[in-house]
Amino acid sequence: MPHTYVSDLVHCVFSTTELRKLVRPETQSDLWSFIGGIARKNGFKALIIGGTEDHVHILLSLPAVMPLAKAVQLLKGAPSRWMNETLGKGFSWQEGYGAFTVGVSQRSHAIDYIKRQAEHHRRHSFEEEFVAFLKKHAIDYDPKYVWG
Repeated sequence: MPHTYVSDLVHCVFSTTELRKLVRPETQSDLWSFIGGIARKNGFKALIIGGTEDHVHILLSLPAVMPLAKAVQLLKGAPSRWMNETLGKGFSWQEGYGAFTVGVSQRSHAIDYIKRQAEHHRRHSFEEEFVAFLKKHAIDYDPKYVWG
């Protein structure tokens, strides 16, 4: 077969350092657009981006040639610099991230979930949400290392 065909959907989640509330509602749309532009510029797709003041969710569609770790590095690095240039010093993302596979049949559910982040976080903290993702995806973790 002369071509490579891949369906690699990944729901990525990462927070600001120390869960600081630095992504103000009035900045979110611009930051989400900037992140989407980074994905396009680097040959992959951010199908939807959303979040709150202290974290972001991104549904990625990655081509075969883009390793997940490299995609996340790109999505965190340039936007962090942009936030510092735009809003002043002191912005950074946490060191790690969560990445959870999404089947094509769950794509619309993942998109709806990311769209409703503000609503979701009226009832659940980011910490609760992230641990729930780890449990749902059967990822072993030590609670003392999840938050640094």
